Amino acid sequence: MGRMIVRRLLQTLPMLFFVSVACFAMIKLAPGDPVLSFVTPNMHAEDIERIRHNLGLDKPAYIQYGLWLKEIVRGDFGYSLVNHQPVLGQILDRLPATAGLMASAIGLAVLLAIPLGLWAGANRNRWIDKLINAVAYVGISIPVFWLAILMIYLFAIYLHWLPSMGMRTIGVNSAADVLRHGLLPCLTLAFGFLAVYVRYIRSSTVGQLREDYVQIQYAFGSSKRTVLFRHVLKHVLLPVITLLGMSMGDLVAGAIVTETVFSWPGIGSLGMTAVRGMDYPLIMGITLLSSLLLILGNLAADILYGIVDPRIKGGR
Repeated sequence: MGRMIVRRLLQTLPMLFFVSVACFAMIKLAPGDPVLSFVTPNMHAEDIERIRHNLGLDKPAYIQYGLWLKEIVRGDFGYSLVNHQPVLGQILDRLPATAGLMASAIGLAVLLAIPLGLWAGANRNRWIDKLINAVAYVGISIPVFWLAILMIYLFAIYLHWLPSMGMRTIGVNSAADVLRHGLLPCLTLAFGFLAVYVRYIRSSTVGQLREDYVQIQYAFGSSKRTVLFRHVLKHVLLPVITLLGMSMGDLVAGAIVTETVFSWPGIGSLGMTAVRGMDYPLIMGITLLSSLLLILGNLAADILYGIVDPRIKGGR
């Protein structure tokens, strides 16, 4: 297990390198010019070129990338082209908000999906199974941004139960206020993952209930609840762990959309601001962080595989 972790961590470096090359190339190929944010109507062409030179944007793209990579190796993510603040400092300031939202959403999705999926699989083709499947299909089909708008209209505008945007109320500094603001973004982000997890857990449960060990447990007098949560659940956890690793990319993308709609002050909304301003140092920093989260998420899934199933730990 230790060798596998070290090997996967060493593979992270070339993967991040190729991701950075692809991201930098797409930024340069995209339309737009970050210098335009500094241009005024009465500015002369010489002044515009002077700004371009001071920002280092007059050099060829490969030289710009080489200079950026040189600073990254030193641990310096550079400065934003728009607000002139350190890129790493801005990311670290926004990271707790995004991490809290993502962790709460994925935790809520897993905690609800396991009992619902087991319940649906154990009652296959009954009314409760059809109801859970219908809700799951809705969750898989509906776009995140549309669900977020519906949640804002229902709970914030129509019912006046929860705030519609932001992370805190002005003048209020309490954990309860943060929880109230984070409830709608968390539910919106968790709903889509909950639907996917429920479908996979239901399918796995239906397959496991046909196995011989289940019939043996019933023969020994075990109740249906005991069989589901003590025996079937162990085998159901494996596809759940796989989904957790595979869904990290969707989780990051969903967090960007959710944070933008709800004005949540996280990395997602910061990334959208950077894209609108063609702030490539900030875009590159956020992309590297998101890629690192994907790689570490898949590594964590592999480690959990070995913990849940000892056969994988002992195998080659």
